Amino acid sequence: MSGSPDDYVVRVHDDPRDIDAEAWNALLATQSHPTPFMRHEYLAALQVSGSAIDSTGWQAQFLSIERDGQLLAACPLYVKSHSYGEYVFDWAWADAYQRHGLRYYPKLLIAVPFTPVPGTRLLAVDDGARAALLAGISQLARQAKMSSAHLLFPSPDDLAQAEGQGWLVRRGVQFHWHNRPELPYGSLEDFLTTLQREKRKKILQERRYVREAGVTFDVFEGAQISTEQWDFFYHCYTLTYAAHRSTPYLTREFFRLMADTMAEHWLMFIATREGRPVAASLICIDRERGHAYGRYWGCIEEVRCLHFEACYYQPLQWVIEQGFASFEGGAQGEHKMSRGLMPVRTYSAHQLSHPGFAEAIDDYLKQEGQSIEQYVSELNERSPFRA
Repeated sequence: MSGSPDDYVVRVHDDPRDIDAEAWNALLATQSHPTPFMRHEYLAALQVSGSAIDSTGWQAQFLSIERDGQLLAACPLYVKSHSYGEYVFDWAWADAYQRHGLRYYPKLLIAVPFTPVPGTRLLAVDDGARAALLAGISQLARQAKMSSAHLLFPSPDDLAQAEGQGWLVRRGVQFHWHNRPELPYGSLEDFLTTLQREKRKKILQERRYVREAGVTFDVFEGAQISTEQWDFFYHCYTLTYAAHRSTPYLTREFFRLMADTMAEHWLMFIATREGRPVAASLICIDRERGHAYGRYWGCIEEVRCLHFEACYYQPLQWVIEQGFASFEGGAQGEHKMSRGLMPVRTYSAHQLSHPGFAEAIDDYLKQEGQSIEQYVSELNERSPFRA
């Protein structure tokens, strides 16, 4: 980034709508790993809908850097009063701070709320602008006397910049499905033939359970999804949380805004039995890049293996037919591997203000990282695919 730092205008925004949406999305489109979840509409909807706001523990402090009226860099930044909805778990760190009479919260978080999808977090015209953005975050953390700043599920460019500025790197694992680049699968059946016999047999058996229960599926994309179908999906979504005795992160208003502003990025599967809907799953799609992301599901009637059909087999069948390159199954879940989703390394970066804790956590992350690498190696040795 050419020019003197004195030319930069750094702003903190308590509402993402204070940043020009067109400029934000244009900057996102130039990044190495853009996702629909970093679109201005998505982040704004989280705030407007009351899903990620001060009262839920997500105080927006979006950072932007401009020069001569041009947006050079920006990122979603939140002051967090807890660690819910992050999917990179630091509860033990917070507990250690508390046991030593220190305050861990509030902390700074560079992330997309409730969305463990790897991708660009630091929107920037170049590495210089990305470095300035991270430096601004560090300065903000110091000025507010925050315990820490955390960059979750960053792109390789973001991670390299953070590591270069001394942030501590943490490793994680997710499970993603990838199409064959040279000869894409022609159908789900084509894909299943590449799996080991026992894995393929189990999948066919699980699908048969659902079929024999009289369940059929319909798929609706974008503007095809009616308000009534969104209502039914949201009811199912809330039941999933109720089953785990928790409260949904996202409000019904959030999904209304998604239907209004980002309809082209949503795909809904509705399961029907005896003429009435019994389950729904929702995935996010990026047709331009050929990526799909498993997101939410729920059911009003228990059917054996319905979850696997709604969340894996129906989406996989669709993405294969559409020629997509990948399908991400979300956070955690080693069980996904037997269904052809293979381990993928994920990362986060952390800056701790307390020198003693920074040193202790650095040691811990190095040991944890070695365990993660060993775990991934062991998983790859247990590949579900035929030799």
